[in-house]
Amino acid sequence: MNPNRRKLGLAALGATALAWASAGAACAQAAGPIKVGVILPLSGGAGPQGQHVTQAIQAMAALINEDGGVLGRPLEIVARDDESTPAVGVSRATELVGQGVAVILEGWNSPVALAMQPVIHRAGVLDITLFASADAMLSGEGNPLAMRLNASNTQGGAAVAQVIAGRLKARRVAFLTENDAYGNGTQASIEAELKRLGYAYEKVAEEKFPFTQADFRVALTNVRAANPEVTVAINANEGLGMPAILRQFKQGRVPGQLLAALGTVAPSVISVAGDAANGAMGVDIYFPDVEPFASNPVNKRFVAKVQALHGNTPDKFMAVGAAALQVWAMAASELKTLEREPVARRIRGGSFQGTVFGDVSFAPDGQLQSRTHVFQVRDGRIVVQK
Repeated sequence: MNPNRRKLGLAALGATALAWASAGAACAQAAGPIKVGVILPLSGGAGPQGQHVTQAIQAMAALINEDGGVLGRPLEIVARDDESTPAVGVSRATELVGQGVAVILEGWNSPVALAMQPVIHRAGVLDITLFASADAMLSGEGNPLAMRLNASNTQGGAAVAQVIAGRLKARRVAFLTENDAYGNGTQASIEAELKRLGYAYEKVAEEKFPFTQADFRVALTNVRAANPEVTVAINANEGLGMPAILRQFKQGRVPGQLLAALGTVAPSVISVAGDAANGAMGVDIYFPDVEPFASNPVNKRFVAKVQALHGNTPDKFMAVGAAALQVWAMAASELKTLEREPVARRIRGGSFQGTVFGDVSFAPDGQLQSRTHVFQVRDGRIVVQK
């Protein structure tokens, strides 16, 4: 045989083998798990809540995997701690982008989420905000494909204002407000809704504090001196700050009703605050054992999976994390793609049946449309008001 032909034949065989090997590797990679990034505080004051939400997302991933995964591939959750610090959040987002995640679920507090949002968008990765409620999250400046499941500052503020005006009929109002985009935005929304309702009230006290604060005795002394009929507590630090407010409000014998901002008094907060939580009021969008959630088969399966894997019952925060993953998986499976833009456009302005929250819809700007429920803490339990 011509030696040159033999060399060419061997080269062709080598090229074919390399092509088959590359194709095999590509198939193996395609059949591998889809990585889902999660960025939440896993340490510090909000660490317990971030850990619980991560557990709920892992439980939902397990349910999705039991049903065949997404595009025939299992989901793998890759969680990172943002330490409630914007610079750390940006670093964690960059790290997850480098690991090839298909989507990032993020955003416990607004300053961290607002810092991460443009970084994730520029990297071409789908970004779904879980909790950060600053209205700027959906402005389109940081991410024109933004989505959020928790109620916005505007929605939460309106719900609190309606309790003040309609249920409590309180005229003397005090504010304990976290001094950041979340806290100030929520207070502004409450006051804007009271104005829209034409409700006459007097702001008798206003105390601002940083996210990390846990000693509110001086602020509450000032509030007590103002003799409010209702004190609105706006504190996203559910692991440290909000339990401290509940305890110190009770210890300080502050007159009037304590009313917490939307979603800031979860069962985990009550367990830390103990008896001091009794009597506090709030508003929220999910309760695992209250209708319409209690009879929802999807929610019942989710609750059972969380209890089986982690030994606790999911609260609103955990349900939000699970629903975010569930909705993304539904959209990707329906469209048969992981591409960011078509999946985002399917969710924004779209509707989904059979989620943890039941049948849900998103506004065109990416905001989940939620119904709020008023509750009061009694004997260490959340009791929804009729």
